[in-house]
Amino acid sequence: MGRSMLAGVLMCWMGPALGQSTAEPAASLQLLLGSALELGGDKVAEIFFTNGESQFVRAAQGITVFAGGQLKFRDLNQLVLRGSVGIKYVTTAADNAHIRLTRIPVAASAGWMVTPDIRLSAGVVTHQSIRFRADGVGEDLDFQPAAGPVFEVAWKGVGFSFTPMNYTDEFGDTYSARAFGLTLSGVVRLKKQPVMMDVPAN
Repeated sequence: MGRSMLAGVLMCWMGPALGQSTAEPAASLQLLLGSALELGGDKVAEIFFTNGESQFVRAAQGITVFAGGQLKFRDLNQLVLRGSVGIKYVTTAADNAHIRLTRIPVAASAGWMVTPDIRLSAGVVTHQSIRFRADGVGEDLDFQPAAGPVFEVAWKGVGFSFTPMNYTDEFGDTYSARAFGLTLSGVVRLKKQPVMMDVPAN
């Protein structure tokens, strides 16, 4: 009798909590994965090849691979919040030197789903650890961290972005890193686990 009454009290006390835990949450967080190709910006370096040709390394050039999270709300499903961190990289056609410009983009944005497939978003991105490395055939160059707004129009997982930004090198010289980009992104939906409780029999 005592164990039955105790089990009944526990069920009455935990019933509302169990109901809340199995209900749809107010917001859902999803894993965000993506990549981007960006072009533009001022010339950081010019590479000359033995065949007489040359190639520019520009401040906004590069391929980015990123990961982060996407937050959506149950009662306002048009609003999408995104945050990510990645690596942005560009190299040259030189086959005897690993010449590259690298940086770490950290981005946050708020988007609005105009339709289930069309997203408009705006946010801010910072570039950290901006480094140009000439691999011994020229001078290396380090840049100060940079930040700028980012605007994107996306259809499903394909987006077109614009990012106005400037880089400042260790000598105080400024370079435009204004970028036009093509972005591919998607989310991984995490499987929900049901809540269960085992009540001992009398």
